[in-house]
Amino acid sequence: MTHVPALDQAHETRTPSEFWVHLGLNAALITVVLTGPGWATGPAMGLSLLVGMVAIHRGPRRHQPTDSVPWRYVRTASWIFIASSLLRLFREAGGLPDGLTLLPDLITVPAYLLVGLGFAGMLRRRHAFEDDTARVDAVLIGLATAFLTWTFLIAPNLGDGLTSAQIVNAVFPVFDVSILVMAARLLLSRGGRQPALWMVVLSSVALFIGDLLYCLSAALLVEVPGQSVNVFLLVMFALLTGASLHPSMRMLTEPQQVGEQRDLSGLRTVMIGVLVIFPVALTALMPHESLVSNLMRAVLCVSLVLTVLIRVIRSNNSRVRAEQISRHRVTHDNLTDLPTRGLLTETVDQWAERTGPEKTEIGLLFIGLDRFKMVNDNWGHPVGDELLREVGVRLTEQVRAEDIVGRVGGDKFLIAVAGPAHERLAESLAERLLAAFTRPFALSIGDVVSSVSIGVTKTTGGAGAQELIRDADTAMYQAKTNGRNGYAMFDVSMHAQVQGRVRLEQALRGAMERGELATHFQPIIDLATGELDGFEALMRWHSPELGFVSPVDFIPIAEETGMIEEMGAWLLNESVRQLGEWTVQRGPDARPLHVSVNVAVRQLRDGSLVRLVDDALRANDLPPSALWLEITESGVMEDLETALLTLNALRTMGVTLCIDDFGTGYSSLSYLNRLPVGIVKIDRSFVSDVGENGANEPIVRAVLAMTRAMGHRVVAEGVETEVQRNWLREQGCDLVQGWYYGKADLPANLTSWIEHRSPALTEA
Repeated sequence: MTHVPALDQAHETRTPSEFWVHLGLNAALITVVLTGPGWATGPAMGLSLLVGMVAIHRGPRRHQPTDSVPWRYVRTASWIFIASSLLRLFREAGGLPDGLTLLPDLITVPAYLLVGLGFAGMLRRRHAFEDDTARVDAVLIGLATAFLTWTFLIAPNLGDGLTSAQIVNAVFPVFDVSILVMAARLLLSRGGRQPALWMVVLSSVALFIGDLLYCLSAALLVEVPGQSVNVFLLVMFALLTGASLHPSMRMLTEPQQVGEQRDLSGLRTVMIGVLVIFPVALTALMPHESLVSNLMRAVLCVSLVLTVLIRVIRSNNSRVRAEQISRHRVTHDNLTDLPTRGLLTETVDQWAERTGPEKTEIGLLFIGLDRFKMVNDNWGHPVGDELLREVGVRLTEQVRAEDIVGRVGGDKFLIAVAGPAHERLAESLAERLLAAFTRPFALSIGDVVSSVSIGVTKTTGGAGAQELIRDADTAMYQAKTNGRNGYAMFDVSMHAQVQGRVRLEQALRGAMERGELATHFQPIIDLATGELDGFEALMRWHSPELGFVSPVDFIPIAEETGMIEEMGAWLLNESVRQLGEWTVQRGPDARPLHVSVNVAVRQLRDGSLVRLVDDALRANDLPPSALWLEITESGVMEDLETALLTLNALRTMGVTLCIDDFGTGYSSLSYLNRLPVGIVKIDRSFVSDVGENGANEPIVRAVLAMTRAMGHRVVAEGVETEVQRNWLREQGCDLVQGWYYGKADLPANLTSWIEHRSPALTEA
């Protein structure tokens, strides 16, 4: 149901007033019953019952608890209480025949059962059944109450010649004790003790006292003053129905946090002592009665003592469990429940101390998920967490019972193994893991395949856990550098490589802002005419500290760290800006040129790429056809569906899309047919030996025939000789680029191309 906040606030402020009006009105009416004239007793009782019924109907409707079933039980019980009260008044006036004098009492039985069901429902919904100490303490209260009930109510009614009235009077205390125990469970269980809860508990106490006085009076054991019984029953009714008027009534049917075991409070300690000492002392002081009565009292006393013993034992066990849980939380990962780095380090150090003369080999595997960030970026962190949990399960399935699998943060895991060196435990486990991760993970969003890169290090003593973890981490990075989805064994030379990479990454950060990046352009030639068709834009970096750094070295670092997104946006803007200048310089009658810009995988997953392209073209007054965007097959296939959304939007805009390095990735016709590309670029590795009966000539012919049939144009990369150029032209290749025409260079060095002076190399 939708609520208007202002109305809700007004409602919350009105309801406590109505609650207090209910209590005040009932207090006045009950005072009339207790001390007023006889003629006013009946109307006051009737009006009090009517006020209670209004409350039990209005409260749940106004506050709308999450689960209203327990309150429906209480409401039905209230109607039955009213019916039995009216019949009891009728009986006292002599209106019931002798055979029906027990009818008011019998009708009350279903009311007790319904109240019990209501309380049980509250216990279940509040998760109070999970609170072990509350359960034991409630049993203590129940046993002590049962002892008193047996001694003063039931036993006196179980003499010779039992009447039906005595049997009924013996049954009521059983219901009272049961309801009182459930109310005690509600009160003693951990969670908020709201006003509505206190009202429910006090109503149970009032019910017990009222029935106690009634049974004592019926058994002629004590003389009960006038309207005392009715007063306590009216108090019970007013409190129970009034609880539904307070806003906190919703909390009675909502889960409460059980939390950790707490120390025994002073009040509870006193209560437990009284509940045990009083019945035991009373047993010693009471005169001996019948054998059955004495046995029952003895059984109840023994039960009390045993319950206290159980309470002490469970309290101690709970404290021990709490300490174990606390240590487990410190030493285990919250998400996967695997050991953390600290516990794994401690265990490996213990293994190292026990290696002894037999030279047991300790192996450590540092495992990193490949491209895990893509999962979080595409499907959100909940799916990423789901994958991490499944990875933990799969790793655990692949190891022996004595091995240790731990998570050290993020998407990184550790496995420690120990055994004889000749068994190659670490290497064989790494191979099993790589095979295991070829199977997809069944996640909530569907099947997801995630490969791993593994670093392996081993020792037979002398190396501590921290050193082993560092070396395994270094080897894991080497496995990623080698192309991912593999494992690498650590050797000392890797330290220098890692240090070099860290130095490179630190230098790359801020290189764009410092003006260290530059855009070079390599000509792309139309083979049929020999004319310039456009340029490929390539990013170059010259560091004052490191000198010229190859793109082969810095581009992977930029991609892995995420810097490629900002750097790629810079390259796109610079390339389009330069093409705009050249277009103006060449004039409106010259052949239109294009610029081809590489797009990184991260940019394809970024929804802002389409807007970035549109802004760059508009700012430089260029048509979308002037821009080619190059994508790699492997990059697109990492997340085909997301990539297609971006690629289709770009294609609709009019931008030309190119498959770069064709033949080195998936090379699937079905994938190529799904991609909205217009250009296919053949990788230089296939072009290097064409024209000389090279082994790759059939492959290039097949690619040319296939792409021509699909309506795509082809660019051959890496053309370095006249022989290669001529062979490609004979095969019908559309465009070429390579050092035969010129290397990638700064715009200032490409003036001859822009001014229409075609190099001599364009002629055969």
